[in-house]
Amino acid sequence: MTIETNSPLPLRPRPIVLIGAGGIVNDAHLPAYKLAGFWVTGIFDLDREKALQTAGKFDIPLVYYSMEDMLARCPRTAVFDIAVPGSQMLEVLKQLPDEACVLMQKPMGEDLAMARGILALTREKRMTCGVNFQLRYAPYINAARSIIDQGLIGALCDIEINVNVYTPWHLWKFLYELPRVEILYHSIHYIDLIRSFYGNPVSVYAKTVQHPGMPELASVRSSIIMDYGPMVRANILTNHSHDFGLLQQHSYIKFEGTKGAIKIKMGLLMNYPEGVPDSFEYCIVGNDRSRVWKSLDVAGGWFPHAFIGSMAQVMRAAEGTIAQPDNSVEDAIDTMACVEAAYESSAKGGIHPDF
Repeated sequence: MTIETNSPLPLRPRPIVLIGAGGIVNDAHLPAYKLAGFWVTGIFDLDREKALQTAGKFDIPLVYYSMEDMLARCPRTAVFDIAVPGSQMLEVLKQLPDEACVLMQKPMGEDLAMARGILALTREKRMTCGVNFQLRYAPYINAARSIIDQGLIGALCDIEINVNVYTPWHLWKFLYELPRVEILYHSIHYIDLIRSFYGNPVSVYAKTVQHPGMPELASVRSSIIMDYGPMVRANILTNHSHDFGLLQQHSYIKFEGTKGAIKIKMGLLMNYPEGVPDSFEYCIVGNDRSRVWKSLDVAGGWFPHAFIGSMAQVMRAAEGTIAQPDNSVEDAIDTMACVEAAYESSAKGGIHPDF
């Protein structure tokens, strides 16, 4: 049995220009690009001091003074890596040249209407454009996909994602001003992941709620069901308010097929931001009907390794190795549609019992 854990890389990596120098850039984008051997040629942020600090930390040769300065001096073949809040994405894209290569940080705008505007603009400007839904490229997801694609656990019939952790939301101050938080900025990864295995659902059921200990945030807990008909279950359950120590925290993705199962512990989310080790366990029913769980050592995790895959997709499309990125805006718009459906479902509520 051969299990692939690495994402395919471009034959000819392009230079990267970063727009944004926030935490996600320092914690994930730049460490990932260093691991992959990708060349970051310059960075711009409205907070120049922040850009200078990031450039010094990661040996980035150029810190641009403005968007205009960046566009005048950046390499013609650059991939623009845009790491700004979703609300700012459309305005940044408008300033980039036609036929630019772009990787934008998720979400693809703050709502479906904005996402459709982004899609229309990237089509109009003929951009090669991907969205950084990087979880689908985490090494342990690559391993799971490899096992599933080989048919080793039979027909995939169940995906469950269950997160019960304490998340320090204060690390992302901008979230406190937003009307949408948990699904749009966290569970969106799981919605996208499920879509990457099953395609688009028939419908979406959801409820997302606040917590008394975090009343200033729009939502920190969600229950989402993605409907794929009578034989498939796809459930997402998240609670970011479990402030009772590490002992009962958990964070896992479970795949079940007709002949076996896979369970992945996402250690990154537990005791965040320090995290705990990931784990990958799988069970394949033997010819003698034996059921033995085994462990697989998977090098790398969600942060930063998954970020290699999302950038690599844009570079591979730019060089013509693939027709378009797997994480293209054409695909991401459907993830945004599912997110919108989840919020609509949450707002409408369930069926009232006839007591």
